[in-house]
Amino acid sequence: MIIDYINRYKSEYGVEPMCRVLSEHGCSIAPSTYYEARNRPASRRSVRDEELKAEVSRVHAENYSVYGARKVWLEMRREGIDVARCTVERLMGALGLEGAHRGKAKRTTIADPQGRRADDLVQRKFNPVAPNVL
Repeated sequence: MIIDYINRYKSEYGVEPMCRVLSEHGCSIAPSTYYEARNRPASRRSVRDEELKAEVSRVHAENYSVYGARKVWLEMRREGIDVARCTVERLMGALGLEGAHRGKAKRTTIADPQGRRADDLVQRKFNPVAPNVL
């Protein structure tokens, strides 16, 4: 996040001055840390996640977008794609994919904003003079 911020404004202010100001405000980062993070290759997990996101999306779409994480995981295993179920759950959440829900949507009570509220019959006073004192 800090790296993205520095990338956005480095041409305007420069990396070293921005790191100095950020460090003064509690977000300590050295210029060498910024350059190392910027030049670091993508992690194996992020590379694999990008590959799997395409597969998860494909399997979900091929099954009319009704499969949840468990069924997507099982289908991927049947196709020979070795992946953990928790990974499929995480990637489906990142992609915003959900399975079909059975039954009606639960509707909770929704108060009428124009409705009349009940009177306060016990005369409560919500102006305490000190903490823990009514």
